[in-house]
Amino acid sequence: MNRLKIIFSFIVILLCIFIRFTDAEETLRLATTTSTYETGLLDYILPVFEKEFGCEIHVISVGTGKALRLGENGDVDILLVHAPEAEKRFMKDEYGTDRRYVMHNDFVILGPEDDPAGIGELKKSTEAFKKIYASENIFVSRGDDSGTDKKEKSLWARAGLYPRGAWYLETGQGMNATLRVADEKRAYVMLDRATYLFNKDKVRLKILVEGDRDLLNPYGVIAVNPLKHPHVNHRLSLALVEWMTSSQCREMINKYEVNGDRLFYADDNSPVD
Repeated sequence: MNRLKIIFSFIVILLCIFIRFTDAEETLRLATTTSTYETGLLDYILPVFEKEFGCEIHVISVGTGKALRLGENGDVDILLVHAPEAEKRFMKDEYGTDRRYVMHNDFVILGPEDDPAGIGELKKSTEAFKKIYASENIFVSRGDDSGTDKKEKSLWARAGLYPRGAWYLETGQGMNATLRVADEKRAYVMLDRATYLFNKDKVRLKILVEGDRDLLNPYGVIAVNPLKHPHVNHRLSLALVEWMTSSQCREMINKYEVNGDRLFYADDNSPVD
């Protein structure tokens, strides 16, 4: 009799475990840049997808360089990043599938209102960098291989300059933290416009250079390749790619504002190389 009770209890436990796992929501691991997370955009758009597809999205907010490495290692299922050249290498090495542009904004160069380097009248970001370099006024960089850091370094290189010295500070931190350091030091800094708009009432720094085509900041979504990492949730990743480029999500992105300021502009859903 006791033996039957033990067997019955064991069967009940197995059934409970089975029911728990079959009823559990699917999960999707999304690695993304700090600007999409820290500005609140993902908290605004992703719950709609989660509800529609009965899933839970685990967001890992890191710099784009680290996000791409997570994808290469198969530690995430899907990426939302903003470094086109690095994204192209990721696709060429067959780590990703179905890369598409989702949205864009632009980068801006901030500085103190009195603008000691005199960059406020300039239209080209590289010319602004040359003047900052010559003046050796403090410039704060993320220095973390993020999409913002990659763009900044490419602009220094385009200007023929490789900054170093006490005036050039690298935080190794995200955009919000880097902006705070720059504001405390009354320094120059380059960041995405969405992060600035999200924080503009908290900082003294002002936009001094903007509108340069070289400062365009596109965001791409990429599903991790299941041929490289068979364990990734590719089916749900492709569903998220389709949803993030759908008319419904594009409308949400375009409507997302903070204190009356629009942070991102949705793109069409055409695939990219």
